[in-house]
Amino acid sequence: MKEFGGPAIFLDRNDINTDEIIPAKYLTEITKSALQPHLLEDLLLDGRPFDNRSPAMLNARVVITRNNFGCGSSREHAVWAFEVNDINLIVAGSFARIFRQNMFNCGILAIELGKDDLDRLFAMAGNIEVKVDLQQDTMTAVSDAPAQSPVSCAFKLNSLDRDLVAAGGWLNFADQRY
Repeated sequence: MKEFGGPAIFLDRNDINTDEIIPAKYLTEITKSALQPHLLEDLLLDGRPFDNRSPAMLNARVVITRNNFGCGSSREHAVWAFEVNDINLIVAGSFARIFRQNMFNCGILAIELGKDDLDRLFAMAGNIEVKVDLQQDTMTAVSDAPAQSPVSCAFKLNSLDRDLVAAGGWLNFADQRY
C-alpha cells in the first residue's frame, strides 16, 4: 500500500486556484515533467510571491492549506504538477470538487479537516513532518521544535477514494480490479 506524509509546507490562504497552482501558459506542455519547475510559481501569499524553488518547497511532500483549494478550472495539469513534484498529500479545509477527485484519480491523498484542526496545525512551530494512517483515518503532525506537542487529527474517506489512493491512482486501481 502506498504511504502518505512527509515534510510539510504551509500555504495560509483560502481560494488558491488552478491558475496559481500551474499557470495556464504551461498547459501546452506534453509531459508532466515539464510542469515540475512551475508548480505554484504565480502564487501570492500576503501579497508577496511564493518562493516555489525554496529548499522547504523542494523538500515538501505535504501541503497544508485553507479552504476551497484547487478552485477555478477543472484542468488535470494542476494535480499533475503536484504529482511530478512528489507531493502525496494535501490537507485543506475544503477542496474544489473536481480538483479533489483528480487528486484521488492520480493517487494523491486529499484530507479535509475542520477549522479547529487546521488552526492547530498552522500554530505549530518548526519543521513539520506528517504521517498518515490510512487504515485508521488519522494523521499526525510532528514538529522538530523543542516542547512542541504532536497534533493528531481524524478524517473520513469513502471506500472508493481510499481504494484509489491506496492503489496509487485510477490506472493502478483499474489494473488491479479488471
